Amino acid sequence: MDRRLAAILIADVVGYSRLIRADEEGTIAALKVMRAGLIDPKIEAHHGRIVKLMGDGMLVEFSSVVDAVNAAVETQQAVSEHNADLPKDDRIEFRIGINLGDVVIDGADIQGDGVNIAARLEGLASPGGICVSGSVHEQVRDRLDVTFEDQGEQEVKNIGRPVRVWQWIQESAHSLPASFGDSAPMPLPDKPSIVVLPFDNMSRDQDQDYFSDGISEDIITDLSKVSGLFVIARNSAFVYKGKTFHVPDVCRELGVRFALEGSIRKAGNRVRVTAQLIDGSSGGHLWAERYDRELTDIFEVQDDVTQHIVGALEVTLNAAEKALIVTGGTTNVDAHDNFLKGRALMFGLKRDREMFEQSTACFRRAITLDPNYGSPCAGLGMAYVLDHNNRWSDAPENSLDKAGRLMAEAIEKDANDPFAHYGAALVAMFRKDFANWASSADRALSLSPNFALALNVRSIVYIYAGEPGKAIPDIKKAMRLDPAQQSHYMHFLGTAYFVDGDYETAAASFRDRIAINPTTDLSRAFLASALGHLNDPDEARRTWRELKKINPAYSFAEHIDRLPFRNCADAEKFADGLHKADLPE
Repeated sequence: MDRRLAAILIADVVGYSRLIRADEEGTIAALKVMRAGLIDPKIEAHHGRIVKLMGDGMLVEFSSVVDAVNAAVETQQAVSEHNADLPKDDRIEFRIGINLGDVVIDGADIQGDGVNIAARLEGLASPGGICVSGSVHEQVRDRLDVTFEDQGEQEVKNIGRPVRVWQWIQESAHSLPASFGDSAPMPLPDKPSIVVLPFDNMSRDQDQDYFSDGISEDIITDLSKVSGLFVIARNSAFVYKGKTFHVPDVCRELGVRFALEGSIRKAGNRVRVTAQLIDGSSGGHLWAERYDRELTDIFEVQDDVTQHIVGALEVTLNAAEKALIVTGGTTNVDAHDNFLKGRALMFGLKRDREMFEQSTACFRRAITLDPNYGSPCAGLGMAYVLDHNNRWSDAPENSLDKAGRLMAEAIEKDANDPFAHYGAALVAMFRKDFANWASSADRALSLSPNFALALNVRSIVYIYAGEPGKAIPDIKKAMRLDPAQQSHYMHFLGTAYFVDGDYETAAASFRDRIAINPTTDLSRAFLASALGHLNDPDEARRTWRELKKINPAYSFAEHIDRLPFRNCADAEKFADGLHKADLPE
């Protein structure tokens, strides 16, 4: 048999059977148009060879991995733009998988494990997404301006060894839901509401993005401590980073009245900060200022911006809030700089061992430079919380204990840091320590009433402690504060309704989450159980088949065993729903 090394790309239409049932002639015609106008030209431009068409999919061979990935990314971007103006039901989306491997030559066809792995990767990709193997990622990671997220090793059907999977991070992956900007404006909160947009980095060095982002985040943190304000969460504000936008449109999309925007130029030991507070209803400026200072004065600049916003919005601070919004932490500029670098790495798109090692090194340098600085202790603790779940380090079994010690140390250094208390709540959650879980989350919220993630972790206590009705208002408030992260909160909202016995509303929440995050196995498992309770076994089994395609190794029993239900009867509701649908438990 003749063999050669090749980059293999497999693409497949999402939901092809459904599209054909709805409109066979229209779907076939639309697919031909997309192939001729969008897909085939991208393949040809990057020197690919279409080996064969497979009904709703295609197998393509490239001699270059770089060409294969470029063709895939450009294809998905072109299809996304094409779909933007179409009704949802008329859109045709693709999943793409790419592998670098040995193939067997069979005339014009190619076969073998290299092709089979590409097919499995395609099945793991989300609609409009791309999954690549570890061998592909290794070849392109330093050669293309394309971001991938490590999905770990995956067991895939008919392949005798685990496959390392990397998922393409689309530029819009952290954007607001597609329909968000088109929906009716949300009613404004009953208090002054604001979004702090990421400050533009005006420095010549783009590597200084972490600094401008960090100052924006610090201002968000300070404003979030004010109970008289409604402050959009960092993740939703940063959706607009690097994008062209009209401030009134942003305010309408997020449901707030005001926006703060600005820029930062850092050069040597000098920094220039501009900031302007804008009324989203009119586009008019309420306040604007420019600061030309020594870098050591950056903390005073942050305080001054926060105080001017509070004053312009005519918010009355109580004594505790006045003390909280005065920047604490450190006066050591280098320590603060290393903390900002570590935080930017930890919460960036890249999630792998390299990120873990780089971010923890930054936090440790910050601690060395100022041993009394609490924030990098909390940052280091959060890195170990993430390692506990993702197993990047050599000894992840010790990471939760390290995280607990670091969070306690951070709180000892700065008892008023809401992030440290939030981190302590996460540690307690993974330890199933309900008392400290609740008290730490409550403390974080008392210090920062607008802290969406702390609201969510507090709501999870209620869910697993058997009081799901109390969780629902907190989750909805978190979703309102952080509208770009709907997928994160919808699963917990569905879980709360499920434990509360409202299976119909739970099923709707899980379906909404699946629509935003099509590769979720977790929400599909809960949806299948809810459908069992609703006496819809056919739909439950269809959902279960989708789940097993996404994650063939999924075990519901192992999953439920990991969840910290205080009352066994609540956990049994999930197994009961599967039993009613005659699904494996």
